[in-house]
Amino acid sequence: MPTVGVDKEDLYKALGRSYTTEEFDELCFDFGIELDEDTSQGELPIVNGVQERAQLKIEIPANRYDMLCFEGIARALNIFLGREKLPSYTLTKPDKLIQFIVKPETAQIRQYISCAVLRGITFTPRRYESFIGLQDKLHNNLCRNRTLVSMGTHDLDTVEAPFTYEALKPTDIKFVPLNQTKELNGEELMKFYDGDKHLGRFLHIIRNSPVYPVVYDAQRRVCSLPPIINSERSKITLDTKNVLIEVTATDKTKVEIVVNQLVAMFSEYCTEPFSIEPVEVVSPHNGESRITPDISMRESTAEVSYINGCCGFDQSPEEVCALLSRMSLVAKVNPKDSNILDVSIPCTRPDILHQCDIMEDAGIAYGFNNLARTFPGKSGTIGDPFLLNKVADIVRREVAMTGWSEVLPLILCSHDENFKYLRRTDDGETAVKLANPKTLEYQVVRTSLLPGMLKTIRENRNHSLPIKIFEVSDVAFKDLSLERKSYNQRHWAAVYIGKTSGFETVHGLLDRVMKMLRISWIKESDVGVAGYFIKEAQDMTFFPGRASDVFFRLRSDPSKTIKIGSFGILHPEVLEHFELPGVVGSALELNIEPFL
Repeated sequence: MPTVGVDKEDLYKALGRSYTTEEFDELCFDFGIELDEDTSQGELPIVNGVQERAQLKIEIPANRYDMLCFEGIARALNIFLGREKLPSYTLTKPDKLIQFIVKPETAQIRQYISCAVLRGITFTPRRYESFIGLQDKLHNNLCRNRTLVSMGTHDLDTVEAPFTYEALKPTDIKFVPLNQTKELNGEELMKFYDGDKHLGRFLHIIRNSPVYPVVYDAQRRVCSLPPIINSERSKITLDTKNVLIEVTATDKTKVEIVVNQLVAMFSEYCTEPFSIEPVEVVSPHNGESRITPDISMRESTAEVSYINGCCGFDQSPEEVCALLSRMSLVAKVNPKDSNILDVSIPCTRPDILHQCDIMEDAGIAYGFNNLARTFPGKSGTIGDPFLLNKVADIVRREVAMTGWSEVLPLILCSHDENFKYLRRTDDGETAVKLANPKTLEYQVVRTSLLPGMLKTIRENRNHSLPIKIFEVSDVAFKDLSLERKSYNQRHWAAVYIGKTSGFETVHGLLDRVMKMLRISWIKESDVGVAGYFIKEAQDMTFFPGRASDVFFRLRSDPSKTIKIGSFGILHPEVLEHFELPGVVGSALELNIEPFL
């Protein structure tokens, strides 16, 4: 969870009273946040001859983007305490809307943009620090380090509308970056900030793109180069009175969430509190025009019986509405059905998605410590094991009882370990590959348990022979027809390494486990009979003529025969690839899911 530091004196002033550390910790607990540290409890550091002010460091739930700054925390707690009501955010109606014209080339790199203007804003040093801090917190959290969304804020009085949002070649973009004096083009800027501790980590987002996104004003002066940096010309200072906010993104939903959070938090400092000037975003290439931001409330419903049942209290519809009002929600009893609440959700609460979220807020407002202590009674349940896990545990127990040792290697391995080292070819349609692996050792999600087991033996090759290990765990396969584009499959594998091949030992282990699972040995010619049989196979991982495939006829449909795995004597090249010279061995690997 993100931790937000707020000025202790300012927060207590905003809340209308002082708290002891214990009292404020209790208030935070009641609201569902956590006081991590009160810096006044220790010695405050002295910076440039001035002692730092005491801070409260508060842990905020990751989905409460409206509480990532002082303003959001103070407002939410005041509403919770009944000292304030939910603000009414309004869009002003200027004589002429500021326009942002979006060029079609932006679809190549960062296609979405949303904008707003805060007129007559008044900054103080701590307000300005909070304004920058909220942007940093959103960049690190919801925006995924600017990969999904990035924000640019500008002094509107230093630029001229209308603005254009374009995508140009790096060498065609020239401007003076923020806090610099020298003009740079796109390529020079990348080199200049390559070693920068703050901005260097964002350069990869657009560096390899043939075009960079850029925002120009009416005089073709650069305002920003999303998602890297703003220009020095439009720099915001404490004297800035009109702020232009432009948010670019690759995610349409998140771009609206981010711009709403910024304007909702800091519009309270405008000449007319909680008023926002809208901006018209025009896309001439597709004829689209829209007004941003959209600060209208979302409508939802919740059942009073559901809320009472989940929370364990018995509140009337009107009492539940009062509870929800303490959590910045507006609820009314449906005139046609008193069990239904019509709930209006402000733009600051994108975390409210379902009825269960509304129920949770009602429970927080009521106070979990105020719930009556009751015995579960009839609602008590005893969980059953997941059937696949139950079969896996049976296999583990039986193999372990025969003297084999279980190992648990990592699920990631290198591409060569998964294919080349096992003498297998990659068809490009089997393995799930990592898009940006940190090391060569972790490039793909394993499609076989054997690489991890053979690496385990390699690291323990000084142990006395024979080495007998097994694993029951998941592998993954690519399947683009599925929603998540891949699926897991539970496998059981065993590896024997010694001075002799151990083929008969592995074969015997297979027969033993099948017997304990009550799966009968059958002949291939036994049509319509459930069970398993083996058949000679040519598998590149195993020695030629010393490998078998294992086939299984389903109990539910004995007419259907499927291959569930294979076993055999490991090929010498496989052992050599895994740095196991001077030994021989055998291995088996089965898919155990058909046993269910």
